Amino acid sequence: MAKRNSRPWIVSDELWSLVEPLLPLPAPKLVSGRPRVPDRQALCGILFVLHTGIQWEYLPQELGFGSGMTCWRRLATWNEAGVWDQLHLVLLKKLRSAKQLDWSRAVIDSSHVRAARRGPKADPARSTERVRAASTTSSSTDRASRSPCR
Repeated sequence: MAKRNSRPWIVSDELWSLVEPLLPLPAPKLVSGRPRVPDRQALCGILFVLHTGIQWEYLPQELGFGSGMTCWRRLATWNEAGVWDQLHLVLLKKLRSAKQLDWSRAVIDSSHVRAARRGPKADPARSTERVRAASTTSSSTDRASRSPCR
């Protein structure tokens, strides 16, 4: 990858060449209106919001990324299309081929790796009786059961 930029939300040509083929084609516009914000500008807006932590609606128009709502919608559309998972695989492949992955710092846990075999089956749940269970938060005495809020 290229040298780190002082503005990390600006997408380099190298990164854009990897991202652009993964993006879904836009749906045809049903009504005329403002022209569509280019995908690269929307991606820069998304990265700006994620990097700075600013709220979507406060994305400055002066930056030229489109409105915060436009960027948010584009993020949701791309997320639904699986763009980020595909990009992750492309970047891993690129790093692997350049031998730039350091597996000595890798961690695998059960949230990412499926278990090889199933565990023991749980005992069937006990049936519940129709008898009301004793309360552990209130007293059965007349005085304690009265609520001053009534």
